[in-house]
Amino acid sequence: MSNGRPYSLGLLAGLFLAAGLVLSAMLFTRTWMKIASSDAVNVTGSARKAVRSDLIVWKGSFAVEAPDLLEAQRKLKGDLVKLEQFLRSRAITNYAVGTIGIQEIRTVHKQDNETVQKLAGYRLSQGVEIRSSEVDRVAQLDRETVALVEQGVVFTTETPQYIYTKAGEAKVEMLAEATKDARARADQIATQGGRLIRRLQSARMGVFQITPVYAIQTSWDGMNDMTSLDKTITAVVTATFVLE
Repeated sequence: MSNGRPYSLGLLAGLFLAAGLVLSAMLFTRTWMKIASSDAVNVTGSARKAVRSDLIVWKGSFAVEAPDLLEAQRKLKGDLVKLEQFLRSRAITNYAVGTIGIQEIRTVHKQDNETVQKLAGYRLSQGVEIRSSEVDRVAQLDRETVALVEQGVVFTTETPQYIYTKAGEAKVEMLAEATKDARARADQIATQGGRLIRRLQSARMGVFQITPVYAIQTSWDGMNDMTSLDKTITAVVTATFVLE
């Protein structure tokens, strides 16, 4: 009795394996018969390419506060001088400084059972943007802006944007590679059915994906990742081949 259960489990496993093999054989036979009687075969081909971003967009901003507007403007101008010295000391000259943003600072207090707002000062802010092909050097600025903070500059940065500018050129090349991959798949399928590929009848481009390396997420509309330095480009083609 103690050996009955393992025997039963083994028997069931054998039955499931046999059923799987029969199902696979049936699907293969069905595919073969379909190819054998068809005039065309539809396949999907793909191509992948590893690329490195060749353009970086780096943005930062700094802000000051003061009781009056003139004092705030003076402090902001002083911080801008420090920022420009910081950039030029690192051989960065192609930066653009944005317009000044002005925000009133108000305090709220009670007076005669009423809420009263009082002007307490001004907050001025200004941004800077760098677009450069020297991706590694500009990306390093994020780690070095602590030097500005040590000088009393309230400086913050945004996450850099990493862009691959040659995506259009790569797209043409990769679509050709994806079509070749589709042809190779079609040849394998046709051979299994005892047929040969005569010619390409039509090809439809799928979505073009630019994703971070090793990323698995995709989008029906296509992706154009700007968060990672190294990326993977994927092209997909759905093709129809006429059979002989």
